Amino acid sequence: MSMSLQPAGTLVDPNPTPDDKSKKKRSLADGELHVDTVYYSPADVDSYDEYGYFDEISSEDENRGTWTGRPDFILSCIGFSVGLGNVWRFPYLCYSSGGGAFLFPYVFFLVTCALPFFLLETSYGQFVSLSPIASWKVCPLFKGVGYGMVIVSGTVCIYYNIILAWTLFYLFSTMQSTLPWSRCDNSWNTPTCIGPGSPLNETEQEKINGTQSSVEFWEHKVLNRSKGLEDFGSIHWSMFWCLSLTWFVVFLCLCKGIKSSGKVVYVTSTFPYMVMSILLAKCMSLPGASEGLKWYLFPKWEKIASFKVWCDSATQVFFSTGVACGSLSTLASYNKFNHMIFRDAMIVPAVDCFTSVFAGFVIFSVLGFMSHTTAKPVEQVVAQGPGLVFIVYPEAVSKMPISHFWAMLFFLMFYSMGLDSQFGLLETVTSAITDEYPNLLRKRRLPFTAFLCFVAFILGIPMIFE
Repeated sequence: MSMSLQPAGTLVDPNPTPDDKSKKKRSLADGELHVDTVYYSPADVDSYDEYGYFDEISSEDENRGTWTGRPDFILSCIGFSVGLGNVWRFPYLCYSSGGGAFLFPYVFFLVTCALPFFLLETSYGQFVSLSPIASWKVCPLFKGVGYGMVIVSGTVCIYYNIILAWTLFYLFSTMQSTLPWSRCDNSWNTPTCIGPGSPLNETEQEKINGTQSSVEFWEHKVLNRSKGLEDFGSIHWSMFWCLSLTWFVVFLCLCKGIKSSGKVVYVTSTFPYMVMSILLAKCMSLPGASEGLKWYLFPKWEKIASFKVWCDSATQVFFSTGVACGSLSTLASYNKFNHMIFRDAMIVPAVDCFTSVFAGFVIFSVLGFMSHTTAKPVEQVVAQGPGLVFIVYPEAVSKMPISHFWAMLFFLMFYSMGLDSQFGLLETVTSAITDEYPNLLRKRRLPFTAFLCFVAFILGIPMIFE
């Protein structure tokens, strides 16, 4: 075989034979590098022949599938990033870390850290078209990073659905004739229960040592707390069925992978914004709402110098955007190879930041209303985490007109936000294992997804004991 030197310095065969494994694709202009072979996404790594060339270009749609449209991907990313932390963690951090001044370090870390990491993770996932474990074929030494991402996502999947089960329990409770956390005559209430209509600043000793009805509903009815860790108790059957239903909903939405979840997110990703807009319009009209917003937004510039504020803002940025856990690269791996990922990588973190601030307006309007009705300062009613969602807010809506409607709207919104995040987490685990064993699992996606949901459900049962 004779070889000749091209102007660009590339050796090529002037008389390629039909048996030549190198398939010519295109040539650039004179003086540029002559491209003898075009390499494609590492997703088709199994299609390489023994010479390192593609024997046949396989179809992405046939092997893994791709999003049917750009909105599918961007809504899935927004749904994954905008989760429970935007509602129950960001507003509290903003309040405790300097109010409006907290937005300065938050936006700083969003722009300097979250955006580059978000772009890096999604662009890499799109390039390799593989999930976190298989994508490290490019450097097997770091394959443990992929395993770590999948383990983290799987672990979060288990306890995340416990929170959704609590939410579903509250949602079903709103369908009763009277909101159960607004009364003190239930079987789980104690003699020192304080109903929403009772003033919390009474001086009687029994009232000072009393417990709010919303707290008793949370601890004695929802969690059904035992006396201690040594008393494991029995299964909380109401919560068992709520957890079962939640996992069944997750399975239905993911049974066909991105083909099914990509359509569900059109509802689950947009519904929370409609509900938050309605709740904000209602909450802004409540007495005391303006006082709550002052505590939320009034800047305390002296806290900017606090190292803790900067740590909290950085933590919240990574926690909220969901970078470095493998889900973003997994979702991006279903994009077409030439998808404009830079545009989406700018939009999603910006929407996530907007949602956090927007949710803060809703939450602190409610806290201001609580402060007004209980005659307590805002700093004594403010809360974060489960206490905000399952104690403070339920008690607040019980004081509103048509309280059932507002409670149902809120818990529907919260459930929808949690489902979106759960889709991304479970898809990470499913895709990672499927990409490792494509011949075995790719055509058995439905039963494999059902198996993973069942295993996660079983592992979550100890969390619903008393």
